[in-house]
Amino acid sequence: MKKKVLIVGGVAGGASAAARLRRVDEHAEIILFEKGDYISYANCGLPYYIGNVIKEREQLFVQTPKRLRARFQIDVRTGHEVLKIDRKQKTVAVKEIASGKIYQETYDTLLLSPGAVPLQPKIPGLSGPNVFTLRNVDDTDRIMSYLRDYKPQNAIVIGAGFIGLEIAENLVEAGLNVSLVEMASRILPKNLDYEMAAPLHCHLRARGINLYLNT
Repeated sequence: MKKKVLIVGGVAGGASAAARLRRVDEHAEIILFEKGDYISYANCGLPYYIGNVIKEREQLFVQTPKRLRARFQIDVRTGHEVLKIDRKQKTVAVKEIASGKIYQETYDTLLLSPGAVPLQPKIPGLSGPNVFTLRNVDDTDRIMSYLRDYKPQNAIVIGAGFIGLEIAENLVEAGLNVSLVEMASRILPKNLDYEMAAPLHCHLRARGINLYLNT
């Protein structure tokens, strides 16, 4: 009897797991649920699309639902949100977002890869129309639309982790005056000590980025 595997969440974790599962079990029924429209894209490439280093939006997409279905015989259901898990009955409640229809799907094995949400500091004003997070393709589209429609001159990036550094660099490439704010004493505080980060501080300032540490 073939195994039925449900995967909640696409993009890097879910889509990669689905492809790997197919390679180790060619008979399994694999269903992948993704709330959004995209299942596999280059997360780290998003800032470089904003900075026009990546020229075409389609270059962001590693895999499409159509190609994943055709190559691996995986039932890919984008626009579907898993609402509830019944571990005793081994079922999940799924909402088809376009229609609002809710249905049950059984499973033998359930793999959760729902991703995360950006951490936003509790600062007044973060709900404004010119405040963005950068996590997925939809976030990228909103930022690109704002840059195109309003042509801002200045940008503040909060957080000097990997994505913060990449978006700061690419906003400079897009012609903005960029300030990068980090509450720690150095950039990449989880990855570098101060001695290793110090030359990068000089590099960022040489690129024209206003760097604010301990802030």
